[in-house]
Amino acid sequence: MAITTTNGITMTNAVIECILSRTSAKYYDTAATLSDDQIRELVRIGTTAPTSFHLQNWRFIAVRTPEAKARLRPIAWNQPAITEAAVTFIVCGQLADSSVIPHRLAPLVKAGIMPAEMVPDWEIPARDLYMEYPQRQRDEAVRSATFGAAAMIYAARSLGLGSTPMIGFDAEAVHREFGLAEDEVPVMLLSVGPERPGNWAQKPRLPVADVLELV
Repeated sequence: MAITTTNGITMTNAVIECILSRTSAKYYDTAATLSDDQIRELVRIGTTAPTSFHLQNWRFIAVRTPEAKARLRPIAWNQPAITEAAVTFIVCGQLADSSVIPHRLAPLVKAGIMPAEMVPDWEIPARDLYMEYPQRQRDEAVRSATFGAAAMIYAARSLGLGSTPMIGFDAEAVHREFGLAEDEVPVMLLSVGPERPGNWAQKPRLPVADVLELV
């Protein structure tokens, strides 16, 4: 995408070009694989996404072996991407728990980013926001996991990989089959891998005028 700056210089922005060219892949190179280091890097990038009060309330299960894929596909509506993509992540959100905040903030304090006396200023309002509200806890789990998955989607695109976010799966079966904790919600599946020909280009979207209100 060409961007015109305030001084009249036209330049391209690689990040915006990556975002605008992303599409959900249907066809994957079934012979391709991703190394464990590549998988770790995608998750590392995903975990730079924002979370409320720095909760980092997510977990990612990388389904990459033929055996694990065979376990997932029948409980994921038999979608081909599960077995054809190099890896499918089970993106889990964890119910918002304010009690973990001191532990989550400790590295910030140690690094000198946050003063120690500020920690209660985060923990107390988080406790008030979530402790007695199960729906808010779950909403935050879904929100955080979605932010993380979105970062992984665009990171994959920037690396020349296709991705497919999917909500078609039996959540209870996934929870049971892959040993999710009681406080974990399987928010989505995200297949990632090298593509093969046949995938569509970015589909047209609604006009901005239809979805934006300026007030």
